[in-house]
Amino acid sequence: MRGADWRQEEPFGDVSRESRVPKNHPLRPIRKIVDQALAGLSSAFDAIHADCGRPSIAPEPLIRALLLQVLYSIRSERRPIEQLDGNLLCRWFVGLSVDAPVWHHATFSKNRGRLFGAAVIGQLFHRVLAEAERKGLTSDEHFSVDGTRIEAWASMKSFRPRDGDGDGSQGGGRNAERDFRGERRTNATHASRTDPDARLYRRGKGEESKLCYLAHALMENRNGLIVDVALMHAEGRAEREAALSMLERLPHAKPVTLGAERGCDTRDGVRACRALRVTPHVAQNGSGRRSALDGRTTRHEGDRISQRVRKRIEEAFGWIKTVGLARKVRVRGLARVASQVLLSFTAYNLVPIRNLLAEAA
Repeated sequence: MRGADWRQEEPFGDVSRESRVPKNHPLRPIRKIVDQALAGLSSAFDAIHADCGRPSIAPEPLIRALLLQVLYSIRSERRPIEQLDGNLLCRWFVGLSVDAPVWHHATFSKNRGRLFGAAVIGQLFHRVLAEAERKGLTSDEHFSVDGTRIEAWASMKSFRPRDGDGDGSQGGGRNAERDFRGERRTNATHASRTDPDARLYRRGKGEESKLCYLAHALMENRNGLIVDVALMHAEGRAEREAALSMLERLPHAKPVTLGAERGCDTRDGVRACRALRVTPHVAQNGSGRRSALDGRTTRHEGDRISQRVRKRIEEAFGWIKTVGLARKVRVRGLARVASQVLLSFTAYNLVPIRNLLAEAA
C-alpha cells in the first residue's frame, strides 16, 4: 500500500540534535577536540569583549562555524548560514538548538576582524596541537620545514606606482583597462592599493608573478602534523628566516633534525641551525654552488630518511589550498591572512588527529 504524501507543517517539537547525528560520524571526535580547545580560551574571549553593553554572539559557535566552513570548503559567506538554517548536523556541530534563530551572514564579517586580530586563532591552533602532544602523536626530535605561496585577494590592476602617477588606466570606472606592456613594476616602486601588505612574487624564472604572501610550516615527522606556522611578506630569503624563527620558538632540550629544501643549503643557514642544536638535513645544492654540508651530516642514514619524509609537508599545503580555502585568501592584511592560514592548518591537523585517535582506540 502506497503511503500518503503527508507534509508536517507543525513545529519540530521535542527533537534532539544528538539523536540525529550518527554515533560514528567523523565530526564527533573533531567536535570533542575543538570543545576541549575552546574551553581553555575563555580568558582570551573575555579580553576582546567589553564588560558592558548588549551581549554579543558567543565566540565559540562562531569559531566552530568557521572551522566547519573550512572542513567542507564552503567559500561563500551566505552558504554556511543556509546550512545552519536547515541542516541539523551543522546546528549540532556549531552548538545551535533546533529552534534557535540563525545569524545574519554579515556576522562573519563583523566578528572575523575581532577574532583574527586578537591572536585567538593562534591560541586555538596550539591548544589543538597540545591535545595531540598529550596523546603522544607528535615527535620532539625530527622536523621538516617548507613554504608555499598564498595568493592575495588583490588584482594586478591594483598594483600601481607608490607616487600615484602613471597608473596607465584607460577609461572610467574602478575596473578600468590597463596596459602593462613595457612597464617595469617592482615592489620598491609599486604597491597594491587593495592590499598593501601583498608583494609581487614569482617562484622561478619563466613563471607568472602574482601578488601573494609566503606561508611557512614546521612539520613533525612522526605523523605529519603541523606544529608551527609563519606567514611573511613574499621576499627572497623569507624561507630561511621563517625556518630559523620557528626553530627558535621550538622548545627542545635535546638535539633535533630539520629537513628542508636546497634553498636552505647556505653557510649562514647551516651555521645558524647548528647554533640552535639542530642538525640540518637539507637537500644539497646541485646548481654548481658548493654545498654547505659535509660528511658529518650526509653520511648518516637519518639524512636520507629526512629527505624522504619531509615531502609529506606538501600534503598539508595541498590540503589547505584545495580544501582549506587558502589557495587565494578572502581577507586582506598580513595579520588577517595569517589568522586565516592558521585556521586552515588547524582544520588540517584535526583530520589526522581524529584518524590517529580512532586507530589507537
